[in-house]
Amino acid sequence: RGRPGMPARAARGMDAAGLTLKLLLVGDNAVGKSSLLLRFTDGAFEPSLKPTIGVDFKVKKMVVDGHAVQLAIWDTAGQERFRTLTPSYYRGAQGVVLVYDVTRKDTFAGLESWLNELETYTTKSNTVKMLVGNKTDKPDREVERKEGLQFARKRSLLFIETSAKTQDGVQHAFEELVLKILQTPDLWDKSTEKQGVQLTESSARQHKSLCGAYCPLS
Repeated sequence: RGRPGMPARAARGMDAAGLTLKLLLVGDNAVGKSSLLLRFTDGAFEPSLKPTIGVDFKVKKMVVDGHAVQLAIWDTAGQERFRTLTPSYYRGAQGVVLVYDVTRKDTFAGLESWLNELETYTTKSNTVKMLVGNKTDKPDREVERKEGLQFARKRSLLFIETSAKTQDGVQHAFEELVLKILQTPDLWDKSTEKQGVQLTESSARQHKSLCGAYCPLS
């Protein structure tokens, strides 16, 4: 039995406690990857962040579904000349956030090449991938929500829209990504292949009701 007040599924998978997960942020230049990371880890927003040179790195602790996890989040440069740095950073990643700018159609079109790169370099076949349409606070949208949703469904990606500026959806995006990783014990549980965290029926119903905010693909 688990500790009082702890869901049984959390007690069963407690080897996830204290777990460090490696997450990557990828996407074209200036889609807001660094802004999303800064908003999530520091609760801050800077309107004129300098472009990321190579790779940036931040650590964030959070509790998801009763699990205390530490996230090691790698923020990669979107600029082409830094792309040669990226292969080694994909290694061992359990989760990847693909970011595009909803006001720039070209950044949405660029997602295919990022997915191809992921297929080439990720070492875990079941790495959890989330598509994030950022900058929803801006009025000049070029990519509709339904386009992002269709793209995500077609490629089995989680999907959410965010605004690093207003913080809308940012916390939720990372929580959903981590939750999906915890539901995929092969990604993190070295001791038992099959043991892990399962959504209870009530939790599954609750998640279904949230589909207006994001689209779970289970």
